[in-house]
Amino acid sequence: MVETRYPCKKTDVLIVAAGIGSRAGLDIPKQFEPVGGKSMIRHSVERFQSHDAIDRIWIVVAEGQEDEANKALSPLSAYKLVIGGATRQQSVSNGLQAIESHGGTTNILVHDAARPFISHMVINRLLTRLETESAAVPVLPCVDTMVRLNNEQLGPTVDRNSLWRVQTPQAFDFKKLMAAHADFASDRNASDDAQVFRAAGHAVVTIEGDEALKKYTLPGDFKEKGSSDMRQIRTGMGYDVHRLAADEELWLGGVAIKHDKGLAGHSDADVLLHALTDALLGTIAAGDIGDHFPPSAPQWRGAASSLFVEHAASLISQKGGVIHNVDMTIICEAPKIKPYREDIRRNIAKMLSLAMDQVSLKATTTEGLGFAGRREGIAAQAIATISMEES
Repeated sequence: MVETRYPCKKTDVLIVAAGIGSRAGLDIPKQFEPVGGKSMIRHSVERFQSHDAIDRIWIVVAEGQEDEANKALSPLSAYKLVIGGATRQQSVSNGLQAIESHGGTTNILVHDAARPFISHMVINRLLTRLETESAAVPVLPCVDTMVRLNNEQLGPTVDRNSLWRVQTPQAFDFKKLMAAHADFASDRNASDDAQVFRAAGHAVVTIEGDEALKKYTLPGDFKEKGSSDMRQIRTGMGYDVHRLAADEELWLGGVAIKHDKGLAGHSDADVLLHALTDALLGTIAAGDIGDHFPPSAPQWRGAASSLFVEHAASLISQKGGVIHNVDMTIICEAPKIKPYREDIRRNIAKMLSLAMDQVSLKATTTEGLGFAGRREGIAAQAIATISMEES
């Protein structure tokens, strides 16, 4: 089995949600505005909470926003609120001091609540870089022509190859970031923590960012995600079958199942994750699992099928898509799925950075008919629903 490695260090998350979002033109601070059926702040908290490597979540809010924040996050409870300052830098500093007063941490991820669709993929990349570096930030290239403006008139072109879009979360060594904020001049402000860290003389490395991590700032940003005429809904379907064999392990949904037989296949033969991968790929017409992970390729022998699911999810994200829900069915006579159902749902929710109510799993038999009825194999079906910009 191939397993994801996380650094054996304590990692806290600090979500900055103390602004009023005046440019968004909303009736409430933008971090509490619903996007995709949930407040932006809730999206961030749920996605961080679903990651195994995150220990604690801290949220910086403006004074007087505590009740609104708790209402937006209810019934979630595994977070702590901190009152922010007059500037973003002061708000982050307040959050860091609160963490320090509660025992500190090793790694800190600082994230803007206005970027709700954080993926486990980005978190994993950041934590991997923190194994050897003091700071890492996600970046994306600028693909449009870049120019300077002079009184609303086009000026000279700027070389876009030298320009990169910086995103959050940004990952740091906690003690070094604390010291950098303490040394940062009180009359200065910084739009992100990488600037504060570099001002202290530290290097910051980069990782590949994610188009889904766009920052919600202007009124059009909220219309884009919430308006049916700006987004299209896509559905993908997947189906897979593997035979049962002696002396094989049985994996379903990334969970080891106790049974007298396991599924045979080139990878770990997780029939449920294979069907889910095809469903995800189907939403963006990206072929099937065999196109991306040929069974003849030796590197996929024994590989964890979670890698396939995460790859398909990353392709959706790269196209600006957002996964809304997945619905799956396992078809077999044995073993009984119900004792494992919640563990499987929870595992897939973590893979896709989804809440539990976005992941459905059912099981059925064929009443003794066909290969499944004869207990020769297990089948699985999956449906995935996403939204993305119209092309």
